Amino acid sequence: MPTLTLPLSRIEGHAQVVIEVHDGAVVSAHFQAMSFRGFEHFVQGVPAEQMPIIVPRICGVCSTAHHVAAVMALEDAFGVRPPALARTIRELLLLGQLVQNQATSLFFFTLPDRLGLESLLQTAGRLELEEQRARLAPAALGVRKVGTHLISLAGGQFIHPVKAVVGGVTSGIPAEAAAAMRAEVLDTLPRALALVDHYWQIALTLQDAAPPTASPPTCCYLTATTDPCPVWCGPEIRVMDASGAHRDAFAASEHAEHLLIEPTEYSYSDRSTWHGEVLRANSLARVNMTSHLGTPHADAYLERFREAFGAPAHDIQLYDLARSIELVYGLERASELLAEPLDYEDTDVPWELRDGEGFGLVEAPRGPLVHHYVVEGGAIQSADFIIPTVHNVASIERELKRVAAQHVDAERIDLALERAVGMVVRAFDPCIACATH
Repeated sequence: MPTLTLPLSRIEGHAQVVIEVHDGAVVSAHFQAMSFRGFEHFVQGVPAEQMPIIVPRICGVCSTAHHVAAVMALEDAFGVRPPALARTIRELLLLGQLVQNQATSLFFFTLPDRLGLESLLQTAGRLELEEQRARLAPAALGVRKVGTHLISLAGGQFIHPVKAVVGGVTSGIPAEAAAAMRAEVLDTLPRALALVDHYWQIALTLQDAAPPTASPPTCCYLTATTDPCPVWCGPEIRVMDASGAHRDAFAASEHAEHLLIEPTEYSYSDRSTWHGEVLRANSLARVNMTSHLGTPHADAYLERFREAFGAPAHDIQLYDLARSIELVYGLERASELLAEPLDYEDTDVPWELRDGEGFGLVEAPRGPLVHHYVVEGGAIQSADFIIPTVHNVASIERELKRVAAQHVDAERIDLALERAVGMVVRAFDPCIACATH
């Protein structure tokens, strides 16, 4: 049986697509994560209070979500509830990651596909494209930089933040620092809006650059944000089917009763389903499952999105437009929080180390992230990380098989296959570094 192996670029981590063909027909398309990390094994025996510092090393892009999820899992195990100010600062930290991640995914991972470029940071071959690339690249970098500054302010440092601790956060944010950050966010917002408008224009006028779409899929959408006005450390995971009907809601501690998470024989990444149904997480799931966001520009884009594509929307190329809405929301919501007093009270509460079991649930940019710890004798007896990307693997592979069938037959293999495969995977913005933990 002939096998086609296609490497992937412009994703977080290392992966490839393997397509099997028999008698000119595509039999399977596998999304393979090729590296093994082993975090669940080597954290065994680690002092529990060290986990929020260790687990951000799972991924340099997703370190913020892991940092907060670890703290929340330990707080659940120890019976601790942080003060309101600490929860606000953690929200600001997660918003910084949202802005940073969505800007990276939109402008540096997928925009080159829309423009027919290899990279937004590489000189284009044609003058008209080079003029566009040279204008967009610095603006995109500027928007992304604001996200990194938000993470640094609320998390203590950009890569592998340290400020969230069991019981709260290490300190508030001084009024002067908050005001300076808010001014930077507000200064960046018009440029972000201009970039998003430009992205929408490209996406809507260059439809031939995307793989052909199919009829609405049989799938379910999954998110941990609340509705309306999303909270990124929500109390439960929600499931909606392709018709828009809400089908399930459950706490992180109940995830094993609702989600089947299983390994595959060909990849170091797991794959999940909900009662046998293919799942989709990430930005499109959140946009489909949120009635409104609560900030003016983001809600205007959300209304425009629904008028153009319906609710729920299913085309995988719409993941990017959903990310653009969230990018705007992240900036607007951060400006609201930065206008509040952020240093008015104690930012943590006392706690005692004890044996227990805890779950931390955070909506990362790529979907629901769960940390599950069992603590014995002050150390981690076992740890389980349920990674957002695993919820998209079955959907990724279904889309890969569909697109591959359009480029492969008994007579030929269309040279556009590699580009189409890359666009499918990048639409879901997988994080392989996390998924192979």
